[in-house]
Amino acid sequence: MSGAPGRVRILLYLRATAEQVAGVEEGYHRISKDLAGTPGLLGNELLRDLADPGAYAVLSEWESMAAFRDWEAGAGHRGTTSPLRAYQDTGRPSPFALFQVEAAY
Repeated sequence: MSGAPGRVRILLYLRATAEQVAGVEEGYHRISKDLAGTPGLLGNELLRDLADPGAYAVLSEWESMAAFRDWEAGAGHRGTTSPLRAYQDTGRPSPFALFQVEAAY
């Protein structure tokens, strides 16, 4: 994913036991397929913490905050993302973080 000013990156923090790893991976692939072609979505990645194998994050990149908010406000948002909802890391103050790209090379 390349970055440019104005683009937005969303991190969704997940937590899984060894028995739940397959569920996280399956949920990620299912959601990614469902989101293919979503206006404004530039891509996403499933990340696994090398120091904590039960910690995951989904990093998505959007062309703008407006594009992300339009999708988030849409009727399909909650249903599309439901396969990973059970794995959200509730040990954090928020299971997600929003970042705007301010500079990139």
